[in-house]
Amino acid sequence: MTHPTNLIGKTALVQGGSRGIGAAIVKRLVEQGAAVAFTFVSSEEKARALQDSITAAGGKALAIKADSASAEDIRSAVAQTVDAFGGLDILVNNAGVLAIAPLDEFSLEDFDKTLAINVRSVFIATQEAARHMKEGGRVINIGSTNADRMPFAGGGVYAMSKSALVGLTKGLARDLGPRGITINNVQPGPVDTDMNPANSDFAETLLGLMAVPRYGKSEEVAAMVAYLAGPEAGYVTGASLTIDGGFGA
Repeated sequence: MTHPTNLIGKTALVQGGSRGIGAAIVKRLVEQGAAVAFTFVSSEEKARALQDSITAAGGKALAIKADSASAEDIRSAVAQTVDAFGGLDILVNNAGVLAIAPLDEFSLEDFDKTLAINVRSVFIATQEAARHMKEGGRVINIGSTNADRMPFAGGGVYAMSKSALVGLTKGLARDLGPRGITINNVQPGPVDTDMNPANSDFAETLLGLMAVPRYGKSEEVAAMVAYLAGPEAGYVTGASLTIDGGFGA
């Protein structure tokens, strides 16, 4: 499939881009012409392989080791992106963690880590990236359909963190709108990745909750992100767009 090349001359940074949905987003933005930097923490081999495959094909990519729980690392990643590619037009906040446990067993350490990566990192990255963005800039957060529906026990903290992105996105739209920068929130449902494979016992449970009885593909989420990153989405901001196969219907 041939994708439009409407991101030629644009530079993007994807927080958490070495695998799964993040890697699909990196590839799609590159295919549409953008130069893309992306962060990773532990998947260095996958990150380097992704970077090398893109550059070997003539694209521009840069893998940056950065912990999204660290404000210093996030700010450094933004600076490295600007230094490498000369600017920053698109920020995709994809880094996230999922901790599930019964209420009585949920640790404060996991609570704090969830907020640090799923919420705090989004604010820090957006704050820093916006310093470099010009009119036409794009910020895209990767939330979750669990912000609207959490149908099993143990996921309250994760659901809270993704609900927080809804409010943060709406609020920051007011800050960024007058500067010609949009910010939106993409809410995937179950997507087939190594962290949540479509052939697991857990998947069978989720399929029974969906209108379309299949897991989503990372590439489908990446396509929605690419739309929001492009010029045709200039009038979309402060929105949460759900792509979940009817999980929340």
